[in-house]
Amino acid sequence: MKALRNSVAALAVIACSTLGPLPVSAQSAPPMQQSLATAMDFDAARAAILGMAGNYKVRFDMREATPWAADYELYEEKVSGGHEVVRVVEDRGDFIALQHLLVIEHDGSTMIIKHWRQDWQYEPARILAYTDADTWSYRAVPEGERAGAWSQTVWQVDDSPRYAGWGKWQSVAGVPTWVSNPSWRPLARRDAVRGPVYDSYYAVNRHQLTPAGWIHWQDNMKMRGVGPGAEPVVQEYVLNTYTKFDDYDVAAADAYWEATKGYWAAIRGQWDSIAEAKGGIRIMEVAETGSATSVRLLEIADALQAGEVTEAEAVAQAEALMDQATAALE
Repeated sequence: MKALRNSVAALAVIACSTLGPLPVSAQSAPPMQQSLATAMDFDAARAAILGMAGNYKVRFDMREATPWAADYELYEEKVSGGHEVVRVVEDRGDFIALQHLLVIEHDGSTMIIKHWRQDWQYEPARILAYTDADTWSYRAVPEGERAGAWSQTVWQVDDSPRYAGWGKWQSVAGVPTWVSNPSWRPLARRDAVRGPVYDSYYAVNRHQLTPAGWIHWQDNMKMRGVGPGAEPVVQEYVLNTYTKFDDYDVAAADAYWEATKGYWAAIRGQWDSIAEAKGGIRIMEVAETGSATSVRLLEIADALQAGEVTEAEAVAQAEALMDQATAALE
């Protein structure tokens, strides 16, 4: 039987080579040309975004891989981990905000660190993009790329901006997947404190849901400069894996957020107001801490939780600091 099957296959090859290619209508697409990606509709994309909320054990895996500068020496990979709570703090249908909270337990005590925030906007007209050192400006999303797209804007620990991009949620071989357009972003603290020869990332961002949680993958080209004329130095790959996990002090994170959520809502609103009034956001970046306002804004939140200030006092202090620390874009 096997010999007969092989003979038939050989005859088919001979026939095709003799008679020429089959008519287009009789041919099937080569397997590699058949896409495994299908568009996710609005509700499915919302479910994927909301699916990133939860309690997690996180593994952070960061490694430089390909030097683009001949004399560059790769840093050793950096792998760490921790516990992170992700909560939905706003849901307006076409807009979803997810707040990350790090939970650190040491010698019987628990510390909560307000971590990054990711905002998702359906069919965005514009994004607040990193455009130069210490500078974030509004950039229009091309009209032809808005339909069905979601933008993701990532904010730093004090809710100051970090980076933004857009893309469409798709099911890739059944895996909910979002991939951004390439976007610029400032250095993360892990790199900034090294005093490196590069000073920005040109990066692609990917989010995918897994049976156990989700992954956040970053393809970072580390650059000298920002924008046209910038020079590549080295390629870095970052894979942050979020695995569902509850066996840590989740309640401490929720208690922190309950005590400070009104304050942080006011901070988010103030950053929006500053961006509108000043044509974007210009604020100095500090290698050790991120934006120049981050340490103080987090300290005020801690004082609020401890009952040392009222929410109104905390917001007034923060707003004065933010206005003073930012400059108008020319």
